[in-house]
Amino acid sequence: MIDLVVKSCGPMTALQDRGRFGYQGFGVSPSGAMDRRALAMANALVGNPHDMGAIEFVNLGGSFNGEGGDLHLAVAGAGVSASIDGTPIPPLTSFVLKEGQSLEVGHPRTGTFAYLAVAGGVAVELQLGSVSFHLRSRLGGLKGAPLQAGNRLLCRPENQTGEPMQLSVDILEGTGPLRVMMGPQDDYFTPESISLLLESEFTISPQADRMGFQLTGPKLEHAKGFNIVSDGIVDGHIQVPGSGQPIVLMRDRQTAGGYPKIATVISADLARLAQMRPGAKLRFKAVGRDEAVAAARQLKDWIASLPGHLTPVRYSLTTEHLLSRNLIGGTVDALSPAGHD
Repeated sequence: MIDLVVKSCGPMTALQDRGRFGYQGFGVSPSGAMDRRALAMANALVGNPHDMGAIEFVNLGGSFNGEGGDLHLAVAGAGVSASIDGTPIPPLTSFVLKEGQSLEVGHPRTGTFAYLAVAGGVAVELQLGSVSFHLRSRLGGLKGAPLQAGNRLLCRPENQTGEPMQLSVDILEGTGPLRVMMGPQDDYFTPESISLLLESEFTISPQADRMGFQLTGPKLEHAKGFNIVSDGIVDGHIQVPGSGQPIVLMRDRQTAGGYPKIATVISADLARLAQMRPGAKLRFKAVGRDEAVAAARQLKDWIASLPGHLTPVRYSLTTEHLLSRNLIGGTVDALSPAGHD
């Protein structure tokens, strides 16, 4: 096996994949990557399934090296940059980290979440079918914890022989208001509150994490009180507690809650919301089921298309590149008989 060794990283750097499903009835949060588009791009670059586990960075980057062999890696998401021994790596390009070299991953510049994928994934034990780390339950990750300096992630040497690739694809960034479907408890709010939700500007507060994004803006008044019999929660539910300030529930959300949900951010827009930082302004737009389903299918098709947008990296024929390719197949002595043909 080859070790990917963590030299430094931020406090919430952790392993994430698509999440764990089938256990919400037992109170287990799905968790999973906050930006599944970026996770899919990093995985595509190294030949992995789109939802395979990778290292998720939150606001900060990290540094790594490999021990025991070369590693085929890629980074993607939030305008993150990377370099090997100080040499920058082009965006959306996979690369080989040779033993003894140092990889530096910069902090996300245009959002919050970025991903480092290794060919073949990392060999860590699945918990309930997933490597995704969930902070509050200490489930998943590396032995129930986020990553820290000194951690070693086992990687499979048979997967590290792939050719460096580049990804040329239009990223589904999205613009304009975040799309929502109203409900499931929009009848618990006054008509004025419904109008405020869809016509006002809200700000992401500093109380925003993987569990939920608290928003500040006009107070949303309840028509039937703010307590309901606890029912199921899904990603994107916008619940409104007694304060009248909405909270958008994210990947690490609870599985049931007792506040009414005025609307639900559609699945196709969740990654865009996840990459918005505290202080960012946002608006909501109500859409119907057909548009929400069409957007989900578009995202699914886009992720499935990523391998078709990969091309081998084309290097310029510099002296440094030629020397790195170990092109010499042998030597002969010009003075020996074997050297005279």
